[in-house]
Amino acid sequence: MSRPARILVLGAGFGGLELSAALSSALGQDADITLFDKADGFVFGFSKLDVMFGKRRPAEVFYSYRDINKPGLRFVQATITAIDPQARRVDTNAGSFDGDIIILALGADLDPAATPGLAEAGQEFYTNQGAFAARDVLARFSGGQVIVGVTSTPFKCPPAPSETALLMDDFLTERGLRASSSIALVMPLPVPIPPSPDASKALISIFAERGIEWHPNRLVHHLDPDRKVAVFSDETEMPFDLFLGVPRHKVPPVVAESGMTVDGWIPVDPMTLETSFPDVYAVGDVTSVGTPKAGVFSEGQASVVAAHLVARARGSTDSLTYGGRGTCYLEFGHHQVGRVTVTFMSGQPPVGELEGPSELIAADKVEFGTSRVQRWFDRAWDRH
Repeated sequence: MSRPARILVLGAGFGGLELSAALSSALGQDADITLFDKADGFVFGFSKLDVMFGKRRPAEVFYSYRDINKPGLRFVQATITAIDPQARRVDTNAGSFDGDIIILALGADLDPAATPGLAEAGQEFYTNQGAFAARDVLARFSGGQVIVGVTSTPFKCPPAPSETALLMDDFLTERGLRASSSIALVMPLPVPIPPSPDASKALISIFAERGIEWHPNRLVHHLDPDRKVAVFSDETEMPFDLFLGVPRHKVPPVVAESGMTVDGWIPVDPMTLETSFPDVYAVGDVTSVGTPKAGVFSEGQASVVAAHLVARARGSTDSLTYGGRGTCYLEFGHHQVGRVTVTFMSGQPPVGELEGPSELIAADKVEFGTSRVQRWFDRAWDRH
């Protein structure tokens, strides 16, 4: 009897977790899946904001990879040091692994040091460490000029800067500091969420209603720690007492060194997520597939790859292709959440729709997290 294909899944974010769970569910003990990640657990991106604004504690939003116990799947906590896409071999600090199929789901690395002054004078909130540290920074903040600023494109979770500005408004209001503070949102985009005109229009309207300054088409170049000012790429400046920054994104160095990237990211077939190397796929933020760098899109891409690999293992074919569709939840503050559904089709402009915001959709967002935790970790979501 022939052995099952050795499947190496690099990265345990939305894409890697969804892919591994889907393959294990379909193939059971007939699977041979190894899931790698350098971290010891997973945190939802939206949970970082919950921690940052004091709504939840770090331990409440952390899901250990060691809890994964699925047939045909093992987790290896390791740092990947080299990827050979031709030989389908992966070197790590825990040893070397040969595979028949490799799926790269390593995401984008965040590089706060790439923006001069950010580490010294600002606070990034996109990494787990940064968001958790921001919790303490905000707890000590006594009010003043706040800037939420983006330092490069592309960046993950395009709605997150807008959400942060709105939740900052809630945070300062609850503490009686809003009247003595200002909030400015600085983004290198013409509107907050370009694929969805309705969502962008709703956000800009609420910014105006709540006194949040909106500065489109402006990129934060660096911070001046001595003068406490943000300097933009057009050399204009803005003073701040608190700077919350989205750091520069880049492909992980080990991916760049693998020879798989073009213009900084991995090109893939937009329908199948195949790379130019046989039996090597890539999903999510590490690719240049053309969708936003957000977990739901990575999850959708992983589902397509999983369906193809399951059909292949069963000696059949599948016709599933990636449709470029994803749904993101958008915090509007005041316990209101909207739902943005966007479809990206190759060669066509994206189409986006907004539902809400409402408290009902806020409950749907909780259910979204619940279903993923149950599917990926076989455990209940901690709602408190």
